[in-house]
Amino acid sequence: MLSQSLNFIEKLKRTFFPFYKNKDLKFIFKTLQDGIPEEKIVARFVGGCVRKYLSNEKIDDIDIASILTSDQIKEKFKNTSLKVIDTGIKHGTVTVVSNNQKVEITTLRKDVKTDGRHAEVEYTDDWKKDSERRDFTINAIYLDINGKIFDPQKGKDDLKNNNVKFIGDPQKRIEEDYLRIIRFIRFKIMYDINVEPSTSDAIKQNLDGIKKISRERILIELLKILSLKNFLQINQSKNLKEIFSMIFPEFLYLDRLERLKKVYDQSELNRDILLGVLLIDDKENQEYFLHKYKPSNKIKEILEKFSKNLLKIKNDRDFFEKDLIKNVYLNGKNHLIALNLINFSMSTKVKSYDFTKNLNKILKIKVPLFPIDGKLLKQRGMKEGQTIGKVLKILEKEWMNNNFKISDQRVNELIQINSN
Repeated sequence: MLSQSLNFIEKLKRTFFPFYKNKDLKFIFKTLQDGIPEEKIVARFVGGCVRKYLSNEKIDDIDIASILTSDQIKEKFKNTSLKVIDTGIKHGTVTVVSNNQKVEITTLRKDVKTDGRHAEVEYTDDWKKDSERRDFTINAIYLDINGKIFDPQKGKDDLKNNNVKFIGDPQKRIEEDYLRIIRFIRFKIMYDINVEPSTSDAIKQNLDGIKKISRERILIELLKILSLKNFLQINQSKNLKEIFSMIFPEFLYLDRLERLKKVYDQSELNRDILLGVLLIDDKENQEYFLHKYKPSNKIKEILEKFSKNLLKIKNDRDFFEKDLIKNVYLNGKNHLIALNLINFSMSTKVKSYDFTKNLNKILKIKVPLFPIDGKLLKQRGMKEGQTIGKVLKILEKEWMNNNFKISDQRVNELIQINSN
């Protein structure tokens, strides 16, 4: 109830104090326009920030399109307090940074030639030409600093109707950049999972083109997809599920999402849990994913830890019973909550009642605090060095195995034994 009230208040704020009234953004637009007649529009917001503004969603990234080149933009901000960074200079993009804002500014472009991976572009001052080279109509809505919309591709209507539509011919748009197939999946999951047969056909005909895209770019889009709150609905669209499975055949267990939906709480779900649900099995299927996409070490460690502990759950009936406090101490509550979710999704033998019982026990646990540290050992006569770390590990293990208790006498005994 509290979170709903907070969300309502945030939406009211966004309605009455729209993002474009921010003083830093006003200064950026004023600086860009400086010296140029007002009737010639130099810059407009575009992309996700406009889409989210119109949908009254939280805005996290701000993109501006401009008729100015990167060099001209840098010159404009030369004697201001704002910093300009060459973040994508070859694509005509710079980032302007103030104390409270980080804004990407990209020169208007029109495509000259594309090969499905890279586009050869020319800079232009034609806003309609710039809109024609974008992917979806809902991403080609422009907004000026006064809140006036410029919508050459009728994206506002599509956004209102949750319609994710390629600009022009889907076949041509996809052939320009095959990553647009995966972006299409992402936006469809966000807005409307039903895929028109003609678009579905165009995508399937071009799936081989994804092999031309770098694994890094694909992984970035995939992780965005798995972070969407609507991802659990993917099975409801036969076409969308089929396309997703053809692109990501290593995700063998989309059907587990149906079990997950029976028990999940949106606040408990995250991208890492979904990776565990969709990948992990007894045959170490997740290893193929890790080899193929080479994600961050953090993702690798999380998946490997999930896999190791799920095997323990399978072989140890006490994992969520008498060993639960120990497992929470070793892994943390969040990890155990995730394991409980993944384990339920994997096994029809685990009933909803068991899941709920385990979750309640995990949530109620007060995580024990190990009462001994290096300072205490030194007070008891130990010298600085590697031996302290070794003795601490021995003491911690015995403390854990003795139901998180250890006497002063036993501490002294173990210090004596291991100091010699």
